[in-house]
Amino acid sequence: MNAVKDTWDDWRDRMLDWVPEKGPGKWILSAFILYVLTILVLGIYWSSTPEHFDPAEKAADYAAADGGEVVTGSVTTAALMGVMETLLDKPGGYLHNDRFPPGVLLDNTPNWEYGVLIQVRDLSRAMREVFSRSQSQSTEDKDLAMAEPRYHFDSDSWVLPSTESEYREALSYTRNYFQRLSDANQPGAQFYTRSDNLRYWLSTVNTRLGSLSQRLSASVGQRRLNTDLAGDSAAGQSTSGPGEVLVKTPWLEIDDVFYEARGTTWALIHFLKAVEVDFADVLRKKNALVSLQQIIRELEGAQEPLWSPMVLNGTGFGLFANHSLVMASYISRANAAIIDLRDLLLQG
Repeated sequence: MNAVKDTWDDWRDRMLDWVPEKGPGKWILSAFILYVLTILVLGIYWSSTPEHFDPAEKAADYAAADGGEVVTGSVTTAALMGVMETLLDKPGGYLHNDRFPPGVLLDNTPNWEYGVLIQVRDLSRAMREVFSRSQSQSTEDKDLAMAEPRYHFDSDSWVLPSTESEYREALSYTRNYFQRLSDANQPGAQFYTRSDNLRYWLSTVNTRLGSLSQRLSASVGQRRLNTDLAGDSAAGQSTSGPGEVLVKTPWLEIDDVFYEARGTTWALIHFLKAVEVDFADVLRKKNALVSLQQIIRELEGAQEPLWSPMVLNGTGFGLFANHSLVMASYISRANAAIIDLRDLLLQG
């Protein structure tokens, strides 16, 4: 015990030797230490994952503020707005385009934000192309037509214009659409809860989760047979590829993919809960409500707290955990359930 105390005292004395006893150097060093500590504390605080919210309650709050009411499509639209507002207004705000500390020093949260943003973009496109239109030849909604390209604005733009300003403008157009949904004097704003509309959006979710699952699984490196042309003897491709490929996510990108998946699943939980409300009648008719609830449960498992200070990348059956493979397991099960749900929606 005395040896530990002596070592600590010796280390402290060595550090104090670097501190000037007086003069401006002491104040400069003190200010620098205070700055570093402030950046460290802010970085930890800004890296916390936002809390979940109830899309139905969010829709009721928006409707009460606008003097309207909750109608078909209100909850899904409210979920889109609530997720985007969380992205912009969480502690630290939107960090993906930061150029100064501590935002520029953070890595995990910007990737989490990107995963959320991809789901916002996909849902906004589905709302513009199918949810708000009765058929393929119908006119698209004027507000959603203005909002959707703004959600797709460059996620890294700092100024002229800033990413945040474009996203807030997209939110204002989405809010206009939300208000018009319950306005009987503006029948042009509609939200159609048909099974084919839901299958359209779920198809996009299906491909997104499939890609994420593959990227997460590649954390340990895999040799995969080339199945690009499987199932069609007449199929072709632009250039020939190898029969077997080594797929491995670069070591420095493993945590990036992991937190992008966390952001993706966080956003999807809200959107699927909103769909559970707006498409309730369709899901009951297809006897698919419990299938949707199971998907939500799998995605909630992917949101469990990460107790390790870093994303571990052990081998599949090694001594250490592989957090990417665990995340891939949850996403793969959710994705398989989405495929089953799409099949149920296709049936009569």
